[in-house]
Amino acid sequence: MKKVERINIIMRYINNRAHFTISEIMQEFNISRSTAIRDIREIESMGMPLVAEVGRDGGYVVMNNSVLPNVRFTDNEVKALFIAFMATRNKQLPYLKSRQSLAEKLLGLISENQQEDLVLLNQILLFEGTNPNNPDLLELSDLPHPMLEKLIQMILLDRYLLISVQEKEINNSYSIYLLHLYHEKGLWLIEGFDLKEEMRRIFPVDNLTNVKSYPTKKRISMKQILEKLRIADESINFVLELGPEAIAQYKKYHPLKISISYTNPFQTTAILKAFINVKNSEELTEITNWLLFLGRDVLVKEMPKEVLEGLEKRLNLYCP
Repeated sequence: MKKVERINIIMRYINNRAHFTISEIMQEFNISRSTAIRDIREIESMGMPLVAEVGRDGGYVVMNNSVLPNVRFTDNEVKALFIAFMATRNKQLPYLKSRQSLAEKLLGLISENQQEDLVLLNQILLFEGTNPNNPDLLELSDLPHPMLEKLIQMILLDRYLLISVQEKEINNSYSIYLLHLYHEKGLWLIEGFDLKEEMRRIFPVDNLTNVKSYPTKKRISMKQILEKLRIADESINFVLELGPEAIAQYKKYHPLKISISYTNPFQTTAILKAFINVKNSEELTEITNWLLFLGRDVLVKEMPKEVLEGLEKRLNLYCP
């Protein structure tokens, strides 16, 4: 990245923050400490009002300023925004009704030549779930579950929730502290800490029937939640290392409570850690079937003997 371009991006970066440190600039832009300091000094000389804070944890405070000009997008930035926007079609994303106004505002910020490029890209690029006969950027065919936007609005204010979930024709209620809301295999999922059972749980958003704040008097502190999660992690009894073939199988199907962590930047190896309740016969059967589904590209690091015995029984049926 050229110096002029880097300084311009750094100016935008710090202008969007009330406080930053030299270490953050070094890490964000992959530059040395001396280069970061020189860039900051040059930005200060251009008139951006920054106030240095003295001390071990000191940094810079960004004061209100009007030094930066109006935002202008480069050709590559426009293409990046547009392609990212196209790739979100049919992904069950929230706030979908805002896409048309967002697209119109984007088109109003760019030149006619840039607009022509986007029209051509829209005709050529197709993503999964796109109808090739109607590649319309503004198509509203991928509306998410109506509860998703309500849930997002709530968790921005409060992560202690009382949720109602439809399970086998029964409406059950759970008091949770929301850890993550994530999208996987076409589903939005809630990962939460069950405040009553004191354990992690995962719920599909599609099964939600209601969500509201959990009463303040019945809550436990975040510190207590983290400690209970730490203790739960220590009880892990199922650890696998997955190779590329097993990862591909994992992506096709896995139990909701099972997740992996990639161990290299190319996402070709991963580690899986979980707690298997060996007293639950249904869970044991599900895990056994799933392990066979993963295939041979798996290295077992830790496994309950009950799971191993179940695997041996299944394998003996196929290879007596």
